[in-house]
Amino acid sequence: MSDDPILRRGRGVIALESKVLGDLSARLDARFTEAVGALVACRGKVVLCGMGKAGIIARKIASTLSSLGTPSFFMHPGEASHGDLGMVNSDDIVIMISNSGESDEVTALIPSVKAIGALLIAITGREKSILAREAKIHLFLGENPEACSLGLAPTSSTTAMLAMGDALAVCVMEQKPAFKEREYAFFHPGGALGKKLLKVGDLMRKGADAPVVGELTTVQEVLFAMTRARAGAAMVVDAGGRLTGFFADGDLRRHLERDASVLGQPVVSCMTRAPKTIPASAYAMEALKKMRDHRIGDLPVLDEAGKPVGMMALKDLASIGLL
Repeated sequence: MSDDPILRRGRGVIALESKVLGDLSARLDARFTEAVGALVACRGKVVLCGMGKAGIIARKIASTLSSLGTPSFFMHPGEASHGDLGMVNSDDIVIMISNSGESDEVTALIPSVKAIGALLIAITGREKSILAREAKIHLFLGENPEACSLGLAPTSSTTAMLAMGDALAVCVMEQKPAFKEREYAFFHPGGALGKKLLKVGDLMRKGADAPVVGELTTVQEVLFAMTRARAGAAMVVDAGGRLTGFFADGDLRRHLERDASVLGQPVVSCMTRAPKTIPASAYAMEALKKMRDHRIGDLPVLDEAGKPVGMMALKDLASIGLL
């Protein structure tokens, strides 16, 4: 297989682009740190702009920044010249991407961006270019050879652009202490990653939707409380408000088989003692595993004092696609 010319050529392309990324890593300097600081401090939006293949990379960087907590969007340079610049204001940062730094559609926007007062960051493959010269901060990709045999198709250059954007997005996110896994999950409500990061406290039923009853409450009254809450179970507490038991539909069926008068009895006489519980800080995936392992449909959520703060229902996890 080593003599296969196609395989050899494919490996050559990847090797070249790997070298470009290694060189880019070594080339990062204080300007990168300055750019990260500016993005962290940005009070407005981050606007990505690029033409052609650079525009596709700009869209991806905007998406990554947004998903990691920095509001961003892509602005097509052609549309910007016909009114879309109205989306940019003085609190924003505009990141223009162009390998040559001379793309007409992009450089034509420079005077307007400066007049608006937005901070301009340039990402280019040429140190001495219009865009590099006019930007407040210039991030240099290096004058890298393209992997294409013609030396024309954007390949190595767009790989470097993408890596630079990812480096910016990750560093900006890590400099924002408020951005944690919980925020990432909320920005990805439909994604598998976001769902895995959701916490029990984000999904649990609370208040009237999570019935809590005293030990002396009759089974009939407990059933009424469950019906009002549309819940499959109720949490039973002592006089101090600490969980002492759990009463679910299954408990009712088991006791009715033995004693038809159970409805008038206090719930403490037929509840499940020492039920499985989970804290609000646990991941929803942990709650799912516990419910599956023990074949239960509801799980009390307790605080550090052992008092109920909510209830996790298996059907709620199913409704968001965790099953």
